[in-house]
Amino acid sequence: MNHDKMLKPMLIAGAVLVVLGLAGVPIGNVGFLLFLLMCPLMMIFMMRGMDHGGGQSHDHDQHDHEDDRSRRRDTEDISEDR
Repeated sequence: MNHDKMLKPMLIAGAVLVVLGLAGVPIGNVGFLLFLLMCPLMMIFMMRGMDHGGGQSHDHDQHDHEDDRSRRRDTEDISEDR
């Protein structure tokens, strides 16, 4: 896991919590908001951690087409054997 990638979001989140605390927002409200955002935030961080970025879509498209061709050949081979 690359901790350098996580440093900036963690610092931003800490700064936001400090500003909200100084503004007088109750911690319970912040906790409830974080609870509601927990699922979408985890999905975002997991996808980034797995390197599922938009810039790599061309490589995946080519790979998917090659997989489709090999599956078709395998299916044709099975149907010919019957």
